[in-house]
Amino acid sequence: MMHRLLNSLSLAIVVSSACARQAPVHTGTTPGGQSRDVIIAATTQADSVRRSFTDADVHFMSGMIPHHAQAVLIAGWAPTHAARADIRAFCERVVVGQGDEIAIMQNWLRDRGLPVPAANSTHLRMKMGNMEHDMLMPGMLTPEELAQLDSARGPRFDRLFLTFMIRHHEGAITMVEELLASNGAAQDDLIIKLANDIFADQTTEIERMKTILAAMSSGGTPPSSKSTR
Repeated sequence: MMHRLLNSLSLAIVVSSACARQAPVHTGTTPGGQSRDVIIAATTQADSVRRSFTDADVHFMSGMIPHHAQAVLIAGWAPTHAARADIRAFCERVVVGQGDEIAIMQNWLRDRGLPVPAANSTHLRMKMGNMEHDMLMPGMLTPEELAQLDSARGPRFDRLFLTFMIRHHEGAITMVEELLASNGAAQDDLIIKLANDIFADQTTEIERMKTILAAMSSGGTPPSSKSTR
């Protein structure tokens, strides 16, 4: 499944780049002496920003912000909740890496004049008819689970954190898969790169967390390795 998904991501990048290279060429100048090519290129670029996305793209970018925000929140608890050293190091990478991706997603939405969730959002606000609902994205912790994790310390925190974060990461991979399965979605170069990075990084991190969790359960010491974040 992972190889098929990565192949789809790579193909989308190639198709997107090929379409960009096939843009029609116009020559000549305006009465004011300005190159028509420059004007048309600027207009085409602006139109591309406005049109080259789908509802699925917006849902992915908007929904991944609160998804990442929750990961940053619980990873930020590691130093104050007596997490072990390797988990604290992992959490530091999550805070930095996913914090950077939140800013990227916010800028993408802002550039298109779309609603921008806050960097510390806990839910995605969805409008259904005349009603608005708060929605948890796949894998996210419920308020009860957040309270449970926040109350834990030491080895109990470590086990709960790994268990919840594995599920959380699996939810992000589900979001990538749903994006790629949506007709016409993921044609934007930035979206396809972000989806690719999330899929690759979080798949690797899931395996690492499972290794640590298994070693903790058996009383052993997990092998030392670095996460991609």
